Amino acid sequence: MLSPAQAIRISLGSIGSSKMRSALTTLGIIIGVAAVIANVSLGASFNQYFNDEIGAVGSNFIVIYSQNIDVFFDRELEIIENTPGVEGVSPINQQMAKVTYMSTSRQIDIQGVTEDYDEVANFEMDSGTFLTDKDRYVAVIGAEVAYEKFDKKISVKNPIDITFRREDGGVVTRTFTVKGVIKDPNTTFAQTGVEPEIRVFIPIDTMNEILGKDDYGGFFIKAQSLEIVSETADELDERLARALGVPSRDLENDDAKPYIVFDQIEILEQTNQLSAALTSLLTSVALISLLVGSIGIMNIMLVTVAERTREIGLLKSLGYSEKDILSLFIIESIIVGLIGGILGTALGIGGALVANEILDVPDVFPVSLIFLGFFVSLLVGLVAGVYPARKAALMNPVEALRKE
Repeated sequence: MLSPAQAIRISLGSIGSSKMRSALTTLGIIIGVAAVIANVSLGASFNQYFNDEIGAVGSNFIVIYSQNIDVFFDRELEIIENTPGVEGVSPINQQMAKVTYMSTSRQIDIQGVTEDYDEVANFEMDSGTFLTDKDRYVAVIGAEVAYEKFDKKISVKNPIDITFRREDGGVVTRTFTVKGVIKDPNTTFAQTGVEPEIRVFIPIDTMNEILGKDDYGGFFIKAQSLEIVSETADELDERLARALGVPSRDLENDDAKPYIVFDQIEILEQTNQLSAALTSLLTSVALISLLVGSIGIMNIMLVTVAERTREIGLLKSLGYSEKDILSLFIIESIIVGLIGGILGTALGIGGALVANEILDVPDVFPVSLIFLGFFVSLLVGLVAGVYPARKAALMNPVEALRKE
């Protein structure tokens, strides 16, 4: 009866006696396991990257935009403020206007907001402070506006002229004093329309006074927690729909409503689906590599069986059973897979770290991936070794000894 220790010792001896063959056999597993681990890790890194990007846009945010003029007024603002789950809300108006600083003019998006906008949007100030509801002709500008748009950098307390175009066709220019500069959040998500680095923020009351308006273009809202964002967004949707006379049957039809509602959870779900699809695609490609590696192990093991025919016949003549021969070759195949798994896991970790650095995404490497690498390599070794091992175990010892 062949003991496990003897089987392992014989298998290691066989692997060591044919180093080149064993190395080539292991190479397929190394590449396959490394590809699986690197791609799964890359998918997790992208998922974290998307979450970080969305988090930089705002905290527990809900965005409501009107699709027509004269939709939202103070009544709708009051409805939102009194909705359960709402922690803060800022009405929004925006217009592309001409901004002039020291005789240089640029077309820049101007947003009228309240002081709550700062809390909802998670702004970090590079200098100065954000607007308050008591402010009048002051402006807070994005880093790109302050440092790149004009010939000279704009600093806190510098004056800028903003030229607005009213709905009646008239043009109005007012001078604003820069109160603060917002840091660039380095986010690529423009879906919410925040992008503070390229905008100028002024008090919405001042903006409406200049434009002769009393309506709002939308609202930027903060829910009390991320867990109730979707619930709060649905409640806001229902309350606004009732106030604006939208039938309940049209709540799910954005084209039938004069406004659009979306929230942080919706964007997170969309990006998670995207990262999951990306991970699945990358992992599928990696699994093909792993399949090729397992076929390589099977082929090499079949060659090994053919080369060791006389050895198999000798072992059987010495009393080793079919079960002993079967276990001997399966263990050898598993060892090859395990070695490939160890090296492949190390290579996969290194590859993932390099890829994350190149793509500038967070390093996310779940510990479970290490166990996945070992499990997959052992499974591949076991599955690939079964047929060759069975073929060896079923050999006729007399015919095997005659084999030249």
